[in-house]
Amino acid sequence: QVQLVESGGGLVQAGGSLRLSCAASGSISISTFNAMRWYRQAPGKQRELVASITGGNTNYADSVKGRFTISRDNAKNTVYLQMDSLKPEDTAVYYCNALRVPLNYWGQGTQVTVSS
Repeated sequence: QVQLVESGGGLVQAGGSLRLSCAASGSISISTFNAMRWYRQAPGKQRELVASITGGNTNYADSVKGRFTISRDNAKNTVYLQMDSLKPEDTAVYYCNALRVPLNYWGQGTQVTVSS
């Protein structure tokens, strides 16, 4: 059993930065997961994939490339999302996701609000 707990969300002005954390609890190391991902869901919109990390490879949605950075600390069993140059359109609930085939785990989400 794995639980994912996100933190680090909040209110920030446009151009500012936030760092989200996703701590995985349980006896399974995140290093054994197939992928760790960050999704977001804005009001009235579908949940979208923002960033993923698989082994040493990272991928980003076009809308966040160059501004967001996903990373992991296996020793802390934690995945991070560094968000810089934030824009009002980044406002959403951000969810951590862990894929360990065939299981898929989700966190409860953390709100990010960017004011203009």
